[in-house]
Amino acid sequence: MAAKDKKGKVDALLERFTSRKLLVWMTCTALLLVGQVTGDTWETLSIAYVGTQAFVDATVAWKHGKK
Repeated sequence: MAAKDKKGKVDALLERFTSRKLLVWMTCTALLLVGQVTGDTWETLSIAYVGTQAFVDATVAWKHGKK
């Protein structure tokens, strides 16, 4: 199996269960819990995640109507 095909399957699996932004946030949270990331870094990433997710949700609602 080619690496490109394998990567495509992994991406499809991840998209099915979670967004990439959420995956990054969960990874950063795990790193915070084990002491590999500072609280300031985690806070910055959390604010960015919440802000971008809110923007995406608002854009979808505006374009397709509220569901």
